Amino acid sequence: MFWVVNIINFYIWKDMFFKKLTVLLILAFTLSFNTVSAKSEKECFEKVSRGIFKFNKGFDNLILKPIAKGYNKLPEPIKKGTGNFTSNIATLLSIPNYLLQGELESAGDATGSFLINTTVGILGLGNPAASLGFEAQKEDLGQTLGTYGVGGGCYFVMPILGPTTVRDTVGMIGDTLVDPFAQITWHEKEMKGFSGSKQDYLGVKAAAAVDFRGDNMTNFDSLEKNSIDLYSSTKSLYLQNRERKISNSSDADDDDWGNLEK
Repeated sequence: MFWVVNIINFYIWKDMFFKKLTVLLILAFTLSFNTVSAKSEKECFEKVSRGIFKFNKGFDNLILKPIAKGYNKLPEPIKKGTGNFTSNIATLLSIPNYLLQGELESAGDATGSFLINTTVGILGLGNPAASLGFEAQKEDLGQTLGTYGVGGGCYFVMPILGPTTVRDTVGMIGDTLVDPFAQITWHEKEMKGFSGSKQDYLGVKAAAAVDFRGDNMTNFDSLEKNSIDLYSSTKSLYLQNRERKISNSSDADDDDWGNLEK
């Protein structure tokens, strides 16, 4: 897969990369002065969000959950390799976000982790970097904005993508600007010497979603069974996990919604 080599070479393409970082820094500081930093995000579109949540639950029951069940029947080495591979790709997004946060040591660790796992770990299917101490928490722009004091703002639910806030939605959009993997796969025609496709990007995201759903099959079922109001429980779970990640809490889980058993 030639795009792996291209991802490493991406860092040679410094001018455009750091211009995007500068723009996002300005955006982050602008938001920090115009957004109230609140610990508890208010519900802005609860009726609509509950409808979308119901749609997402149907999507999960009909499509994602059955696929995840089939995925769980695969041999453990294949499952573990898939999880390692998607996590390794996600590390690329952590690097610019660590830089934006001024965490140079963590950015170095994340870079070392990606390079080691991509080479020694055979395209990220293995995770030898962890045993060497090169392991960093996944970071995204929503977390970065949170470290700048930007509050979450309104909480709402997006189709398929699920729970989010105004801050995290802005971060999600911004992530595509600083994520090297996104840049290569979505803008390959604008970058001479690079190759990739939107299908590569979407495929990795889909694989990560299936891997996460498969790993948390029992946890999701338990959450649904023990929740009086699944919508409210999911909201609380999401917001608490985001706060832990922003504060780099020691009990923060590296998965998207944290440890569902907590």
